Amino acid sequence: MTAGRNTAGAPRAEQGMSYQVSKTDEQWRAELSREEYAVLRQAGTERPFTGEYDSTTTEGVYSCRACGAELFRSETKFDSHCGWPSFYAPSEKDNVELHEDISMGMKRVEVLCATCGSHLGHVFDDAPQTPTGDRYCMNSVSLKLAPSNS
Repeated sequence: MTAGRNTAGAPRAEQGMSYQVSKTDEQWRAELSREEYAVLRQAGTERPFTGEYDSTTTEGVYSCRACGAELFRSETKFDSHCGWPSFYAPSEKDNVELHEDISMGMKRVEVLCATCGSHLGHVFDDAPQTPTGDRYCMNSVSLKLAPSNS
């Protein structure tokens, strides 16, 4: 985990971080919808129980909506009843970055795409019903599901 992020929600490139996929703010704005940009690039949050993947049980791979990097697999998705899609582990540990988030007057752990630095959601260690005890609480708008060919 790295140091806390800017509470103003500055793009990570402006915070001195570099990623495999790096674009200007103007490029991100042109490629993402207003809602996608607000969540992925400005660390916003979609309203609970409104996201496309909150209650889906479709099998497949969840990728970053901004850059397409693989993040999670449906095998680790579970219903945490929190209002956002929840996973107990990323598909590979190196696919996400964890950063201390001290915004909103509380201490949390922010989850970012390790390929492009986009905000995905937060992780909490409050899921004893899972193999890891973790709940990766993700924004649907940050993800793109590619269904399995089963």
